[in-house]
Amino acid sequence: GSRQRRITICHIAYCLNALLPYCPLLMRILCTNDDGIHATGLAVLEKIARTFSDDVWVIAPEQEHSGASRALTLTAPIRVRQAGPKRFAISGTPTDCVLLGVEHLIEGARPDLVLSGVNRGQNIADDVTFSGTIAGAMQGMQFGIPAIALSQARGFRGEEAPIPWETAETFGPGVVGKLIKHGWPKDVLMNVNFPDLPPDEVTEVEVTAQGRRDQHIIYADKRTDPRGGAYFWLVFHGLRSAPPEGTDLRAIYEGRIAVTPLHIDLTHMETI
Repeated sequence: GSRQRRITICHIAYCLNALLPYCPLLMRILCTNDDGIHATGLAVLEKIARTFSDDVWVIAPEQEHSGASRALTLTAPIRVRQAGPKRFAISGTPTDCVLLGVEHLIEGARPDLVLSGVNRGQNIADDVTFSGTIAGAMQGMQFGIPAIALSQARGFRGEEAPIPWETAETFGPGVVGKLIKHGWPKDVLMNVNFPDLPPDEVTEVEVTAQGRRDQHIIYADKRTDPRGGAYFWLVFHGLRSAPPEGTDLRAIYEGRIAVTPLHIDLTHMETI
């Protein structure tokens, strides 16, 4: 009868809603990064994006912009090179990429999702304030578009160990799909970090808070060029902190995927 039809229709609608994040052709996704258009992590990100949609746009810096944070190119023209269908290389920063992508390069409707990464190295704790990967997602958030930054941790098994890109590729679709289905506030971006482990050694996913290191890990290494001139190279110490439970640092140290909600408000309310 009519009641049975109503129940059936409601059940179909519920199933379609549950499956929506996983259905191709239903989303428009913008992929960007800070490691550059040719980065391995960007290829991994595109694979993750294509598990959700066939409408994937890749707009990334022509050159690496790691550590650029939210820098904008204000004192030079920004050049755009089409590198393939729905694929562009930009002479500017990750923020420039998302800005130009949304306002000029993507034809038709705005993206439904911005994915930034997969970064070559973790973006946890203090890193998030330096990160161009986070900045790409933050610019998407500023446009009111749901945005997720993804990073693959490295260096925890020694500098000679290969980066386990297969970990991000294996778990990325599941984590992104769960986030899309659950949703989050418009003034928040999601920061996902995969541990420096092969997929079969990853233990779980943890929703975390942004940690803070108790070690100063960046220093300027003074060097000499062949003509006797001095120059400096910024280097990271491999020092571990002692982070509390529930932080992104602790999760990555202990082999868990860290999912951290971030927002742009840096106001310290206690001081006010």
